[in-house]
Amino acid sequence: MLTHFPLRVQPAVAALWAIDEAMGAAIAGASQSALAGIKLAWWREALCRLDADPAPPEPRLRAVAEVLLPLGVTGAHVAGIEEGWTALLPEQVDATAVALRGERLFGISSKILGVENAALGDAGALFALSDAMRRGRGDFAVERSALIGSLAGTRSPRRLRPITLAARLAARNLAEAEGTPARALALIAHRLTGVITGGR
Repeated sequence: MLTHFPLRVQPAVAALWAIDEAMGAAIAGASQSALAGIKLAWWREALCRLDADPAPPEPRLRAVAEVLLPLGVTGAHVAGIEEGWTALLPEQVDATAVALRGERLFGISSKILGVENAALGDAGALFALSDAMRRGRGDFAVERSALIGSLAGTRSPRRLRPITLAARLAARNLAEAEGTPARALALIAHRLTGVITGGR
């Protein structure tokens, strides 16, 4: 996805999504929910501290401080992604809280691009719920279907399509393997038309 963004913002986008990936790894690599919760809390607190203190010698935190904060994105704003990951830990998962991860990721990404759009919230939610299901972290089929329906016919503005590419793929069959020709064609179609949902 990164290569679809303008070169000037790729470092900032990479820094943001590296934090998201680190939080996902905290869950995937933890043997107990309590341990995963501790790791996620560490990331949240470390990110919030960036708004007042110098970055520690942790590469992903330093990247946030160096390329995201100068764009007006606060550490606390990035830390908000943690809530969506933490929502996956209890046995009874709150779909609304899980969706917040995608809404915030897409929102920050749009701020990096300097463009805003009302449809990004639902597109981000669709991405987060679909991603959680692909990871085996809950069943949000009802909520996912509702989002696909609400986004039907929605066309993302050209400048936001690097972000909504992720939502376009999230709307497809969750059993579909990564890197297939069909997914590649879906990306090309989205870049040309901006359609977020539609097709398989």
